[in-house]
Amino acid sequence: MIEFKNKVVIVTGGASGIGKRIAEQFYKQKAKVIIIDKNNCDIKYDFFYKGDITNKKVIVDFIKQVIKKYEKVDFIINNAGLSKGGLLSCSYENFLYVQKLSLAAPFMIVKQLINNLNKNAVIINISSSRAFQSQPDWESYGAAKGGIVALTHAMAVTLKGKARVNCISPGWIDTLNSNFSKEDKSQHPANTVGEPKDIANMVLFLCSNKAKFITGENINIDGGMSKLMVYHNDYGWQYKE
Repeated sequence: MIEFKNKVVIVTGGASGIGKRIAEQFYKQKAKVIIIDKNNCDIKYDFFYKGDITNKKVIVDFIKQVIKKYEKVDFIINNAGLSKGGLLSCSYENFLYVQKLSLAAPFMIVKQLINNLNKNAVIINISSSRAFQSQPDWESYGAAKGGIVALTHAMAVTLKGKARVNCISPGWIDTLNSNFSKEDKSQHPANTVGEPKDIANMVLFLCSNKAKFITGENINIDGGMSKLMVYHNDYGWQYKE
């Protein structure tokens, strides 16, 4: 995709997992890749900033350096996120930490860059299928990922004429190159567990001119799991406490 050559892209949480694959894909397309992560990055991109984006001062300093170096930004990929449990295990402080990381930080990053977006800029927020489906004790993550879906369509309206804003909600994505059982794979209608490149491919598509009429949307990439109806003792499924 030659249209990404020399485009400036920010990827939060780009040192590992889905974020790493997104950054790699942009880098292969000759984009100027900027990573911010609290962990070290093993790939030398155009600019790496080590810091925790739950800290407002970190965000302000990071954006200040980005603007000084590049002036304008083309793509912002708000990917960083994690879970610290839920009602059964998560403290109030840890709940707030997750919201700052996955929800407040994307808001602040975009707010800091609102006047430094290039023409045809695109913002992609990474949510999760857990914004719509839950398991016990996942409230911190589910709340943050549900919030980023709503933040997406709100930003899309506010940034009309400045940027398109879309969201991706991954399902089960193998970030550790694991070996999965036949059952793990076949429970997905797509008959496989997802890979980081499945998300990265959609990010690049949404950032391309081919997606110029798409904004304010959330796209589930979960192998069809959210469409699978499950009933006890139906089609071999059994519920066990």
